[in-house]
Amino acid sequence: MRNWPLWTLRRPALLYWLAVDACSLGLVSYVISVSPQPHAAEIARFATIASTAGAVIISTTALSQRLGEPQRNPWATHLCYLTAGIVALPVNLLVLLLFGPALHGVLAARPESHRWVFTLSATTLATFAARLSVGWNTPRLDLLTLVLGGTVLLICRAALVALGLRLRRPHAEREDTFGEPIDVVLGVVATSIGGLMGCVTLANPVHALLAAPPMALLERASQLPQWRRSAQRDAKTGLANAVHWDTRARYELAKARRHHLPMAVMLLDLDHFKRVNDQIGHLAGDAVLGAVALLLRGTVRRGDLVGRFGGEEFVVLLPDAEPDEAESVAQRVRRAVAALRVPTRGADNNQHELTGLTVSIGVATSSRYGYELSDLLVTADAALLAAKGFGRNLVEMA
Repeated sequence: MRNWPLWTLRRPALLYWLAVDACSLGLVSYVISVSPQPHAAEIARFATIASTAGAVIISTTALSQRLGEPQRNPWATHLCYLTAGIVALPVNLLVLLLFGPALHGVLAARPESHRWVFTLSATTLATFAARLSVGWNTPRLDLLTLVLGGTVLLICRAALVALGLRLRRPHAEREDTFGEPIDVVLGVVATSIGGLMGCVTLANPVHALLAAPPMALLERASQLPQWRRSAQRDAKTGLANAVHWDTRARYELAKARRHHLPMAVMLLDLDHFKRVNDQIGHLAGDAVLGAVALLLRGTVRRGDLVGRFGGEEFVVLLPDAEPDEAESVAQRVRRAVAALRVPTRGADNNQHELTGLTVSIGVATSSRYGYELSDLLVTADAALLAAKGFGRNLVEMA
């Protein structure tokens, strides 16, 4: 237990995650202990909802594996059938529906099982909050109440998860914590389909099978944000890749030009990085790149755009940064890299702790070189080469 990744969380995040998990477990235990035994009609409704959701998840998972797609989380489908359960089932059978996302997390090998448990716990609390809002014992089926239930489910789940992620990584990008607008749209669609499925199930359980095609389409659509993020991120570091960074940087520079705001571009190159790959192994080199990427996210200012240009070279766009502030951020990054320790396993299969890493940094500012990205990159690269030439582990202002 001492080696569980859970204990690597920051203390505020650890306490919050454990509190959410404990509240969820306590609530589930309470519901199971006080709920009366369901009757045959309720069991039939549960069987129809569960079998429809299971068929959709199994078929879409099989299709994804056949197409060679990466493992994904059918979160929108989970929200869909949980909403149907909120409308059509007693609370003890609603608990059984929660075994769907629980079982998916168990069967899918997850490197961070504590994160899956936390998300499941947050979903559980949000599900019962939504049930309470529509009626704990007998849900009301008028339109406004159904809209309220779906809204409570989405907002409670998003708030619980977002707060946990923010406590875990205070300097994470906004989209990594709160998601993207399309995630909100997909959540609204999921709860809408689920609400309709629940109402139809109350009238005739067999008719709930009609929800299978739109659920399957929703499950495929819910992967679009993940595919887009994969296309925008560098696989080894999780930072913006060169193409995405270039697009975002040009947009920010154009906006700054219109409002006459100062901007800066910072190019960073790890010193003697080839030695790590040659002497310890390429896996150790990948660990260094990942550690430096994480360090950069936590060291630059919130709102700065960090990307990887390839190899051991990183780039940062600093909006609204005067030259003095840009130099201050660069020096802070340089000192942080020099203090970095990276535990890794070498090609000899032995554990190593890499220390003594340094970085050379070149900085170009809009006050001297304008708002054209190509001009800023060329001058920042020249300053970076000068820092290398003067002995490395330096910041050079262009």
